[in-house]
Amino acid sequence: MNTNNKIWTEIGNLTEKLKKLNLTDSIDYTKYYIYSIITHSTAIEGSTLTEAETQLLFDEGIAAPKPLVQNLMNLDLKNAYDFAATQAAKKTVITPEFLKTLSALILKSTGGVMSTVAGTFDTSKGDYRLCSVQAGPGGKSYMNYQKVPDSVTALCAALDEKIDKPVSLEAIYNLSFDAHLNLVTIHPWADGNGRAARLLMNYIQFYRGLVPTKIHQEDRAGYITSLRTSQDSQDNTPFREFMARQHAKTLKEEIAHYSKNQKKGITLMF
Repeated sequence: MNTNNKIWTEIGNLTEKLKKLNLTDSIDYTKYYIYSIITHSTAIEGSTLTEAETQLLFDEGIAAPKPLVQNLMNLDLKNAYDFAATQAAKKTVITPEFLKTLSALILKSTGGVMSTVAGTFDTSKGDYRLCSVQAGPGGKSYMNYQKVPDSVTALCAALDEKIDKPVSLEAIYNLSFDAHLNLVTIHPWADGNGRAARLLMNYIQFYRGLVPTKIHQEDRAGYITSLRTSQDSQDNTPFREFMARQHAKTLKEEIAHYSKNQKKGITLMF
C-alpha cells in the first residue's frame, strides 16, 4: 500500500471511529470545534488569542487583553463561519459573489478603502484587489489583478461541476484542498486570502457533511511550505498530502481527547 492510500485508509477508519462516538451530534461539540478552527486560522495570520480567550470573546463578549485588531479578526471570522454554515445547509452554490460575501465578512472590521493607480476598492466590501501583491518582502508575486475576475469565475464553475458528485471521501476532501490551494494562488483580495481559502475549504466540507479540516497553528511553517511547493511546481500533490496528514492529526486528537475525558468521568463539551 503506498503512502497516499495508507493515510486515506487511516482517515477513513478514524472518521468512522469519530462517528461512532456521536460527537458531531452535539451542538456544543460542533460549536467549540469551529471555535478551535477559527482560533488556529487567525493564529496563522498573527493573532495570539488562545482558544480559551476566543471562547470568552464569542460566548461572553469579553475581549482578550490583546490588540483590538486581533479580537476583531476573530469576531469577523466567526461571523463568516456562521454565514457559511447556514449557506452550506441550504446547498448554496459557490459563485464569485458568494466568495466576495465571505471576504467582506472576514474583513468587515479590519478592511477599508484602498486607492491605487488602477482605481479605488474596498476590502471590507469584498472588492477584488486592483494592485499587485507579494507573499512577503521579496516573496512570490501573485497573478496580475486584471486576471483575477476570470480566474475566480473559472474556479467557481469547476467547483459547481464537482461539488455534488457522489465520489469517495478522499476525492471530496481533495476537492476542498484543491479549492483552498487554487483560491490562495489566485489571491483575489488585498488581504484575508488565507482565511478566505481555509473557509472555502471548510465550506465544501460543511456542504458535503464532512468533519471540517483544521490547520494547526504549530504546523504553520509546514503549511506555508506545502502551499509554495505546490504553487512553484504546479502540482497539488504536496499540498494534498500535507492537508491529509493535518486532518488525520485532528481526528486522532479529537478521539484521544474524548477518551481522556471519559476516563475522568467528564462530559465532553469539546
